[in-house]
Amino acid sequence: MTPLMTRNITLYRWSRFLRSLIFWQAIWFLYFQDVLSAAQAILLYAVYDVAVTLLEVPSGYMSDRLGRRPTLILSALAAFLGAACLWLGDSFAMFAAGQILVGAGGAFASGTDEALLYESLAATDRADEIETQEVIAWRYSFSALALSAVTGGAMALVDPRLPFLAGAIAMIALFAVTWRMTEPPRHTALSEGGEILRLRHLAGHFRNPVLLWIFALSVLMYGFSHLPFVFGQPFILEALSAMGFAPQAPLVSGVITAMMMGLSVTVSLFAVGLRDRIGLSGILLGAFALQIAISGVMALTDSALVLAVLMLRMIPDALSRPFILGRIQPLLSDDSRATWLSLKSFVGRLGFASALAIGAVSTTDVGQMPYADIQSILTVATLIGLAALACLALTARPAGVSKNSSASR
Repeated sequence: MTPLMTRNITLYRWSRFLRSLIFWQAIWFLYFQDVLSAAQAILLYAVYDVAVTLLEVPSGYMSDRLGRRPTLILSALAAFLGAACLWLGDSFAMFAAGQILVGAGGAFASGTDEALLYESLAATDRADEIETQEVIAWRYSFSALALSAVTGGAMALVDPRLPFLAGAIAMIALFAVTWRMTEPPRHTALSEGGEILRLRHLAGHFRNPVLLWIFALSVLMYGFSHLPFVFGQPFILEALSAMGFAPQAPLVSGVITAMMMGLSVTVSLFAVGLRDRIGLSGILLGAFALQIAISGVMALTDSALVLAVLMLRMIPDALSRPFILGRIQPLLSDDSRATWLSLKSFVGRLGFASALAIGAVSTTDVGQMPYADIQSILTVATLIGLAALACLALTARPAGVSKNSSASR
């Protein structure tokens, strides 16, 4: 069993790499608003988030009940079908179907892949490596995001559908890697069929102040991480249009996205040392503050200089996600690990999708999104973020977030 679990750890890195080959990440908004409209482009992202939202908790529950490997196989299959629909689509309905399937792929992987890694490490008596292994997987993931961003942007100059085709091919490779994984052993404290006990067990995690604090932070950081993702592309187009370079927007967006990921990988090399110096709560609050600052700068000006600020977008994730997982995984049980992780994502996606739906109503329903619409949405978000940051800073010490946080290293 040990060699198979060791293979799982290696395959996990490559599965993260392949899942992150999202060749359309830097051009999807530009493509959707060109074929449809800015409002429909926002709604299509909301469709994606709603799909993930509706499936987050059921998929986590299925993972806890039926296994990690079957859930991840289903995830890869759904992601492939979704990318194929986006490649072949030419209408809102077809694009929406693709977004739903891609969202389903994300939902089935959410929490499940992380649970598989931790349980594989635990099976080889290496659970204390969870933080280190997540940092390594982070580098694989963001190297793939950087690679696919710039190549996807270049592909779009030839044919805007090519990035979606490339994404579908990547998902076929992901399916092959996932198939080679082995289900890790799990330990249950519940009797078979004891679903009421299972729900009570899950609810018990929310009485843990550390898990509750991190849950709130993760929900907020999900939204603020994706604000520049959604509005960055129309922002780039607006800035380049003023300079007379609008036709180059897909390639420039891809290059900027690739540099985002490259900076994130570079920062991850120093993240552990920084965490040791300023503490877990310090690095997490700092990461959240940087997210808020990026949205704030985008709300202040539409100058092309803001493109440099956009390159910082993924640094907060490098400074938070591996440490969050390293802190919470030992506090979660095998019976509800994937369900709890999925529930965290569920709440984050639900809140963000609701905000996007409100934003779509307040913006233009034809053509490109003007900067005035972007500015008003991001201004409100920044004010909300500052208030939330203050609350989290005041409650971090009482919750004991940093206490024994290095134990999982």
